[in-house]
Amino acid sequence: MTTDPLLLRAKGLKDELVLIRRDLHRYPELAFGEQRTAEKGRAYLAALGLDVQAKVAGTTGVVATLESGQPGPTLVIRADMDALPIAESTGLDFSSRNAGVMHACGHDAHVTCALGAAKLLVENKAQLRGRILIVLQPAEETPPGGAQVLIEQGRILHGVDAAIALHCHPGIPAGTLAFRSGQMLAHSDRFLITLKGKGAHAARPHLSVDAVAVAVQVYQALQYLVSRENDPLHPFVLTIGRIAGGVAANVISETATLEGTTRSLDERVAEEVPERMKRIIGGICHAARAEFEFQYERGYPALVNDPGLTEQALGSARGLLGAGSVRSLEHAEMGGEDFAYFARKVPATMFRLGVGNAARGWEHSLHSPRFTLDEDALPIGAAALARIALDYTANGKAK
Repeated sequence: MTTDPLLLRAKGLKDELVLIRRDLHRYPELAFGEQRTAEKGRAYLAALGLDVQAKVAGTTGVVATLESGQPGPTLVIRADMDALPIAESTGLDFSSRNAGVMHACGHDAHVTCALGAAKLLVENKAQLRGRILIVLQPAEETPPGGAQVLIEQGRILHGVDAAIALHCHPGIPAGTLAFRSGQMLAHSDRFLITLKGKGAHAARPHLSVDAVAVAVQVYQALQYLVSRENDPLHPFVLTIGRIAGGVAANVISETATLEGTTRSLDERVAEEVPERMKRIIGGICHAARAEFEFQYERGYPALVNDPGLTEQALGSARGLLGAGSVRSLEHAEMGGEDFAYFARKVPATMFRLGVGNAARGWEHSLHSPRFTLDEDALPIGAAALARIALDYTANGKAK
């Protein structure tokens, strides 16, 4: 059993961390609207004596600087703040009070862990070298996201040597951390298909071009790209998450829309997808005498963790928790993350914070209205971020 004093201190902060997380959870805010969340974070960091910059690049972004007074590298600890447009159904007594908005991806926990790490680092400043930047980032959930804005307009990575972040995972038990070197997450894009037919009375289908019927054909045919045009050794997902069309039971709809996302681990596949989709949609619409508009929005690039930094972080985590509580992830996942923009500029690594608890039924997936987490994970996340930061600054830049 590990006796790392940083972990022991973090566990002593659990009640404080739980209060922070539950407060943030009650009042979730959507992308670029994280006013209250940002102010809570700013006030907490300022109370620690850190130099805090708010409203970075005209957004809700917050950057706090901890100077050690000793020469050494600069490390970013990043946490995303935004919630999702989901109506919560957990039944928790601290459920969302903002109708239709929920922290269903654990960003309330991410912010809490970053704030906890900041407190631990301030308390252990004598062991620190270089400087630490605590970045509270807006708008991870909504491409083009907040990372690019902070990096390009806020220049938050100027002089930075490396960046780290964590992300909740309900499929990993609380008390466990998981790391992956190299590619961790996929390219993530979005699309909108608008179909236009010809409306008519439900009793006279021969006078119509049924946009809903065309939408059904488009939905099915697009999966052909996954099952028959894509190399199965290069994972690719095409998901249509929303279909809308029709106004009444006895009216053949003139218009219909389909919205969705594509995910790919292969950059070449990601590059070719829009033209392939357009070909499929165009063929069906031509056959059905319908018209269409196709909008494809490039989202986030693949997240690739730096091998050297990841290895250092993995060693720090094992020292903190013991080897039995730290995993290596065998495969990349199809999720997307705008932390990828950090990783394209500096050596970076994101690791998984286990928050699941099977015995209590806390295993609902991210982005589920029933997602919740085991709060025993909060001090572990805070301690892991702080330990990795302390060890990194002591050892210098990742090789």
